[in-house]
Amino acid sequence: MDRIEHKYVEVNGLKLHVADIGNDSSTTVVFLHGFPEIWYTWRHQMIGVADAGFRAIAPDFRGYGLSDHGVEPEKTSFSDMLCDTVAILDSLNIYKVFVIGKDFGAFVAYAFALLHHERVLGVVTLGVPFIPPGPLVNHESLPEGFYISRWRDPGRAEADFSRFDAKTVVKNIYVLFSKSEIPIANENQEIMDMVEPNTPLPSWFTEEDLVAYGTSFNKSGFRTALKVPYRSLLDERFEFNIEDPKVEAQALLIMGEKDYLFKFPGVKDIINGDDMKKYVPNLEITYLLDGSHFVQEQFPDQVNQLILKFLGK
Repeated sequence: MDRIEHKYVEVNGLKLHVADIGNDSSTTVVFLHGFPEIWYTWRHQMIGVADAGFRAIAPDFRGYGLSDHGVEPEKTSFSDMLCDTVAILDSLNIYKVFVIGKDFGAFVAYAFALLHHERVLGVVTLGVPFIPPGPLVNHESLPEGFYISRWRDPGRAEADFSRFDAKTVVKNIYVLFSKSEIPIANENQEIMDMVEPNTPLPSWFTEEDLVAYGTSFNKSGFRTALKVPYRSLLDERFEFNIEDPKVEAQALLIMGEKDYLFKFPGVKDIINGDDMKKYVPNLEITYLLDGSHFVQEQFPDQVNQLILKFLGK
């Protein structure tokens, strides 16, 4: 971990934090995190690709971790995350990259590949496949306590989270989202109340890891993190009016077989359907036995091997 350098890049009027390891002249791999994650989620992969001769950079998205919020966090959009990613690469004089995204970072990765295809050497996503234009999935069949429905309601998640310190919020989310079932609260229950205080962390997630996340979110809070993805991503993914959203680059999707995402209505059909081949014709899909939504932290060696094999093709 001490080998990873930390810098701040001033772009789009903000000071954004970027973790960086590897030789400046090497081919770059940019890692894009999800929620409730920061650059640290990629700690194992950054070192792995650097040891293989690549340069790895992992920003904290605006409003996450050590990066600044926008002037009005409530107005932060999905497009801001994409524009910041492009601006960071430009400021570091990096043109062509492999882009790797986890969770909602996968949406940013694919949008980058669609809008800046000439800069993309390949795309890897974890936990989220390419979602064709249109509704993400059919949420209408899920109960009122579905976590996305709760977190899309302005003020409700903020009130729920504010009862705990940042470290406890992150712990509860890791506990819930590493399971194979969709987090759905009872009618008179909040999402944070679904985890008993004495519930242990997943075996692969240490107290040291939790402190790293908690310390970062103590700085940033969750204002922007709740806006993107939960209150903007669902509506803005294809606001760019891409006429033919086809990802031509070589692509890899890594999914844990026990990822709760598979319980979302329609997700299995999306991954296995003809549309996936239509929109991402050069896609390879790999499943990790017993893998959760956090496979990059749960099984870092296996994920590193898959990524390095992909980068080496």
